[in-house]
Amino acid sequence: MPTEVGGVRVPEGAAAERALLVCAEYADRALYHHSLRAYFFGALWAGERGLDHDRELFFVSALLHDLALTPPFDSHSLAFEEAGGHLARVFTAGLGWPVERRDRAAEVIVLHMRDDVAPETDPESRMLQVGTTADVSGGGLEDFDPAFRRALVDAYPRLGFAAAFVRLVEDQAARKPQCAAGRYVASGMTDRVMANGLDRL
Repeated sequence: MPTEVGGVRVPEGAAAERALLVCAEYADRALYHHSLRAYFFGALWAGERGLDHDRELFFVSALLHDLALTPPFDSHSLAFEEAGGHLARVFTAGLGWPVERRDRAAEVIVLHMRDDVAPETDPESRMLQVGTTADVSGGGLEDFDPAFRRALVDAYPRLGFAAAFVRLVEDQAARKPQCAAGRYVASGMTDRVMANGLDRL
């Protein structure tokens, strides 16, 4: 697994290693690669803007943010990002993180499907919004150098991610129409996701 793309490195340490392990075990390769691309996009975006942030917390949140789309962690009642937040709290309890930091990991995951947050007050949540938006629908790709985009997709190929993600989110929307996924589908997300320029690299 490449640990550096475009000058952005994966954090070292037990938390990062365990987040990678859990994501690789429960997500298929397309979703696993998406989680890593979201990290690299968000981390580069923050670095270029000089945003101070918790790299380890952001990495763990990025690797866990979509695991509630997988059958073992899917909730019949909670929006997937809320279920993912609970998963993050349990995971980080196992790491021995204090409750405030566990809450932050959950918040970052929940907020990635909400309205944009201010990077000055919540850099990690904004970074995950930026990273997932670029990788899912191509929003904001113009902020990233084409050479970085190419290197990132070469390092972590898309593997049919767009169509697979559309199926997952449409399933969430059908079962939980009042959640953010329901609004996302109703807004015409399918066309945006399938038109992502990353798939033409």
